[in-house]
Amino acid sequence: MAAQEAIRQLQSSMEEVDEPLRCTYENIHQGYPTETLVRFLKARDWNVSKAYEMLVDCLKWRTENEIDNILANPITPVELYRAVRDSQLIGLSGYSKEGLPVIALGIGLSTYDKASINKYVQSHIQMNEYRDRVLLPQATKKHGRYIGTCIKVLDMTGLRLSAMNQLKLLSNISSIDDLNYPEKTETYYIVNPPLIFSACWKVVKPLLQERTRRKIRVLHGSPRDELLKIMDYSSLPHFCRKEGSGSSRHSENGVVDNCFSFDHAFHQQHYNFMKEQALLMESVAPIKHGSFQVAIPKPEPEDEKIARTIESTFHMFGNQNGLVGSLNGLKVNGN
Repeated sequence: MAAQEAIRQLQSSMEEVDEPLRCTYENIHQGYPTETLVRFLKARDWNVSKAYEMLVDCLKWRTENEIDNILANPITPVELYRAVRDSQLIGLSGYSKEGLPVIALGIGLSTYDKASINKYVQSHIQMNEYRDRVLLPQATKKHGRYIGTCIKVLDMTGLRLSAMNQLKLLSNISSIDDLNYPEKTETYYIVNPPLIFSACWKVVKPLLQERTRRKIRVLHGSPRDELLKIMDYSSLPHFCRKEGSGSSRHSENGVVDNCFSFDHAFHQQHYNFMKEQALLMESVAPIKHGSFQVAIPKPEPEDEKIARTIESTFHMFGNQNGLVGSLNGLKVNGN
């Protein structure tokens, strides 16, 4: 009853927002406003005033940065987009037995060195919007019930101390997700964790909220059997299909099975969808060309603390392995 009252209060508050915010709110909830209110309430521990502030800030961020039109702004030329896909490893490998999209991320082997930071941020937001405005509504229609979350499988293969160079970008992306796409992931499966991740996880885990900790599962050894409990073999990310795990850059049956590749069916559909949206937008009004830039929300204090902890742990690990010289001058929140 308390939850229902919180939803009612937040719903009442949202009826008072201005028209531009109400329009972008429709793009967020996709016909399921109550479920969207619950996501923001969960993110603020069911505090109605804080959830309202968070949701309004999200709507303002969307309008100020024209997020509603981002799917009509594909990264061009296509060679640049292919370079982004080769260095920011993410893809859809399939769906769980419950109908949830399975999003794979190659954390360890992503280099983020083929394009500007703005392009990687743009690509990430486009993935979020395509998931929320295309994939999840399709899954909802197919299964005849609301599906509003996904499963993420994070491959840590190849994670090295040099990943410190990308922590600022990853911290920015994390802030965007935490503040504007809360409670969109049902479970995080971390697979192929190297020693450096295990060392980091031990100190970071206690800093996470209990609600977040419950979502994270670290799978040591071969993750295949554990993941097959929730998805069919055809939906396994390519790096989980072999008995002894595997690399994020290679697949068992060639590039088609590599869900990170631009040639994978998911990325082809995603990119073609954006090109179609761009043509539709062009027919209505000229598209504003130029460099895409989006405001990065200020991370919450808890996230800043976690970032500093990861930074110090990487430094400590480097000291223990005689690698401190290679880490000098690296900062998570610095340039």
